[in-house]
Amino acid sequence: MITGIQIRAGRALLGWDQTKLAEMAGVSKITIKRLEAAGEDIHAHFSTVIKVMAAFEIAGVLFLSEEAGLGYGVRLRR
Repeated sequence: MITGIQIRAGRALLGWDQTKLAEMAGVSKITIKRLEAAGEDIHAHFSTVIKVMAAFEIAGVLFLSEEAGLGYGVRLRR
C-alpha cells in the first residue's frame, strides 16, 4: 500500500496540485488532503487508495516499497 508521503512525492514528480490529482483519480480534493495528512498510516477505503494509485501509475509514477531500510519512495518511469 502507499503512504501519504508517497502521494505528496508523486504529485511533486508530476507537477500536479491536489486538485489535478483529485480529478485524475476521480475523488474529491478533500480526500487527497486527508490522505496526504495521514503520513505513513493511511486509513481510507481500499477502493479510494486504488483509484489514487491507478491515476499515478497511468501517469508513470512507480511506488517503491521499503527495502533494505531505505524507506518508501516513488520514481518516475522513463
